[in-house]
Amino acid sequence: MATRGMKWPPETINVQKFAESRASELESLHSIVANRLGNDFRSRRSKRRRTTSFAYKAAKKRCIRRVSLDRSDNANKSSSNKDDGGENARIPRRIRRRAQLRINPEKGFSTSGDGTKWLRTHVWHAKRFTMTKLWGFHLPLGLHGRGRGSRALLKWFRHNVLIHDASYHVAVQLEGPEDSLLSILRMVLVPSPLVHIDDISHSVKSGVIYNNAMLHHVGAPVSKPVAPVIYMWRPCQNTDTEVAHDSEGCNKPEITECYSSFRQLWVWIHASAFREGYGVLKFACQKEMDERGILINCISLEGELARLEVMGLKAFQLLQKTLNPVTQISENSRHSVSKADDNTKVKRFSVLENEEHVSSNAVLSLTVMDPRTLRNGKKTADALESESTGVEAVIPRDGIDEQCASEEISHKDNKSLSLLCSEPGGDRVLSGRDLWDARSGISPPVEESILCKEKHDLQKNFFCLGDPTSGTLNASTDVQCSRYCPILLLKNKNQKGLDIGWSIILPLSWVRAFWIPLVSNGAHAIGLREKHWIACDVGLPYFPSDFPDCDAYSCFKATEAAASNLQEELRPPAIRPLKVPIPPPWDGVQITLNRGFIKEGDPQVCTEHDSDSLLPNSECADCNVKLRGNLLDGFVARTSCMLTDFLNEIQGNHLLLFPNKIADRNTSILKVVKSGDVPGQSQNRITNIIYNGKLCLLRVTLHAYSRGCFEEGAVVCAPFLTDISSSTSRSENIEGGLQIPQSAVTSYFKEQSSGKWELQIPEDDNDNISHRWPIGFVTTGFVRGSKKPVAEAFCEAVLLAQLRQVQWNEMSVKRRRKEIYVLVRNLRSSAYRLALATIVLEQHEDVEYL
Repeated sequence: MATRGMKWPPETINVQKFAESRASELESLHSIVANRLGNDFRSRRSKRRRTTSFAYKAAKKRCIRRVSLDRSDNANKSSSNKDDGGENARIPRRIRRRAQLRINPEKGFSTSGDGTKWLRTHVWHAKRFTMTKLWGFHLPLGLHGRGRGSRALLKWFRHNVLIHDASYHVAVQLEGPEDSLLSILRMVLVPSPLVHIDDISHSVKSGVIYNNAMLHHVGAPVSKPVAPVIYMWRPCQNTDTEVAHDSEGCNKPEITECYSSFRQLWVWIHASAFREGYGVLKFACQKEMDERGILINCISLEGELARLEVMGLKAFQLLQKTLNPVTQISENSRHSVSKADDNTKVKRFSVLENEEHVSSNAVLSLTVMDPRTLRNGKKTADALESESTGVEAVIPRDGIDEQCASEEISHKDNKSLSLLCSEPGGDRVLSGRDLWDARSGISPPVEESILCKEKHDLQKNFFCLGDPTSGTLNASTDVQCSRYCPILLLKNKNQKGLDIGWSIILPLSWVRAFWIPLVSNGAHAIGLREKHWIACDVGLPYFPSDFPDCDAYSCFKATEAAASNLQEELRPPAIRPLKVPIPPPWDGVQITLNRGFIKEGDPQVCTEHDSDSLLPNSECADCNVKLRGNLLDGFVARTSCMLTDFLNEIQGNHLLLFPNKIADRNTSILKVVKSGDVPGQSQNRITNIIYNGKLCLLRVTLHAYSRGCFEEGAVVCAPFLTDISSSTSRSENIEGGLQIPQSAVTSYFKEQSSGKWELQIPEDDNDNISHRWPIGFVTTGFVRGSKKPVAEAFCEAVLLAQLRQVQWNEMSVKRRRKEIYVLVRNLRSSAYRLALATIVLEQHEDVEYL
């Protein structure tokens, strides 16, 4: 009652009248300050903040640069005056580029002067990361510094969440009859889809889950590989869905025809191999069209779709905080809903309630609200409706509802994957303009300035300072922009079947609308270097570093070699580090395979009847074979079928490799070893094999036996039995282990005048004693800070099998191990370190977790 007669301040204040009423007071204050400063209002030089901008060397460089720019401006002053009408106002490049990158077109990337593309998050990354030019993009390499910080990054991955902008991956869309698309995939993918008609293949075909494969040139699997890809089918509605839609008055007679014949397919390719992969798919489509006389579209979606990768323990919690799915409102209920309470317009969807209900490799199609409209992570319907300032969202009807399946998928190991299912009669996910229709155009998000104005109006209304009738948006804005975005969520896993994160596929124009909320809600952004660390820690191969049989690997290593050479030239010769081969000289492994392993104590003798040699040969091959440079002349066996075919071709079925053991998960290799029923053990002499001239590499994981840190590019060598016994036996352990002379470090691989590196066979007897023959190279070294450091390497299959046989022959059945003892030496080090090599293909199919 005491405040009944109180007068509230006016809603609006006229600043001009307010200043005029107090003009005399302001003038008196100005005169007092002017008298004290002597009419000198400039800031005192002694009061200025001392920063690095006043460094003498930096200021001198800026002065020289400014003088050169002024001279160029004066030279072009006359021509520029004619263009701008006499006003020579030069805008700084920083401001011009920032204005250019803030433009948010619906499609396409912004490009620099040389044609290099900018990601939509380029400005955000350029302020915080070291940027590099790779694969036609300006990409974030990593945080500033010397490339360290892996320990803190892995800790953040185990306990929090990471995010990476992977928009440099490009999708290729295939459109055509279903049987024709399957025929194309069989021509270029390994493993071939639908090899076995099971529930998993049916789920991939129906679009419920996605699948990984290796893209090859036409003629897979014997043709050259291109890159690992992810392919997914566009889901089609079943008959029950059609009947339900017909009852609602939304007839779509073409659905049955689409489900039976016409389909759409996405194939995601890495930017480093996109041109090659796109050409392979177009060639396969043209070949199929020529054979069948039908039309198949092969369309590049570059510049239309983006991909954000969310990784870590709390990745799903981050999605719950950021994404707010909405449900579809049927056409018949629109009129009644408009009269009902506003809270019924937006509902939470149960897909983000429990992560355990979503199977691995699942594809979830959602339509979510603009995450920038959420305040403090709240997703309540009334809060969202209050922020929309009374503007009702227009939801189109031409979308496709989410395809859900209420079935369980059985693996070969009798494991079942519970798929996401929708209750009968429940709400379906709002699709609006489906993400599969991105080529036809998806409305971009509302501009940031409009959202800021809305928030400002909300604050003014809260303090009773705004005009209630001035909060509506223009009609043109509602038509051009949208507050709803269709996305796809992909659930990822590693080789052990553990979920490692999610991938968000969304329109390119919506990247910045999602990036800032994801980072603000706790995601830690990473670059290419940190992503490589994470891939190595979880046991996944990283493209292109761990794919030596692809052309993208050769191009990537050539770029690294050029950058390394340039860096070395900038240093004085006295402090230049030892130059090492980039990429590794795979021909050295081929020389080892041609010569055969040399028995201990006689490093230059190789005979056919030598029972102690590890690799017998019908003839002692000449060491001076014609080399093919540093490129790999061979292939990588990533499936059990490829390795089995190779063993059959060279008549090497007796070799101790077990690719077929992965088919029976209950029977491990260790049980076979302990049982003593191993083929070839009763043979006193190893059967000759027919060598076809090409290397067959297997991906192995290396664990240090006791100590050592393996770097990228390290050479993997074959140990003698004395090397293993001296390193494993405590009584015979030699201080420092096996080492080669320092002079042999620089001459182990020698660079020729043509720029190629060759393996040098030592001539000195002292060097021969410590010389070990290479069988492979490390492609990804240890990640410092990992709980179980592991390195990834590629070794020759025949040499690995022969190493295992010699080691098992000298060990009792109880002491045998499924791992193989090898020696690893960093190229700038003289010490060999004993390691245990595990063949990945004996554990699972390598292409299942690309």
